[in-house]
Amino acid sequence: MSHPYSVRAVQSRSELEQVLALQRNNLKQGLSQEEMRSQGFVTVAHDLPTLEAMHALAPSIIALHGSEVVAYALVMPQECRKLVPVLEPMFALLGRIDFRGRPLEEQRFYVMGQICIDKAHRGMGLFDALYHQHREQLRDRFDCVVTEVSVHNTRSLRAHERVGFQTVHTYPDVTDTWAVVLWDWAAPTGRVAIHLR
Repeated sequence: MSHPYSVRAVQSRSELEQVLALQRNNLKQGLSQEEMRSQGFVTVAHDLPTLEAMHALAPSIIALHGSEVVAYALVMPQECRKLVPVLEPMFALLGRIDFRGRPLEEQRFYVMGQICIDKAHRGMGLFDALYHQHREQLRDRFDCVVTEVSVHNTRSLRAHERVGFQTVHTYPDVTDTWAVVLWDWAAPTGRVAIHLR
């Protein structure tokens, strides 16, 4: 990854405010079809109290260029389930996924709440750096990370596969069609058999 970026956990309220500003700039509601297809997008909008509550449970990871937040990857342990009601169907679905022969919800996992990189800083290795910092910071507490990606967000799906995620389920809801992807930190190859109960 090119310097001068630093990748670390969120340390202040002002950094969370910068995360929200970056999120607003990349919500799919404000992007053209071409931008969404070529650059990707984010779907869920958070507010500052929600991010602060998430941060108190497990700090999210950011990338900074100087003091400017230019990328983020939100950490959502299972305790965050009630904080973002729109994600309740995803958490309910995760409860039906078997991982290593046991229900995923009984195991040490968390959800990647959202990952986003400022357009001017894409192609610099930040996506991979954010996820590798997640593993470095959280692997003592968790065995895997799971998230959902719109099947229409091909840029994001490819990037997740490159890091080591595999698609374990696909389903439609009222907003989109989603691929549930999981990165197993314990498997030597990052691949493991997973199925729905």
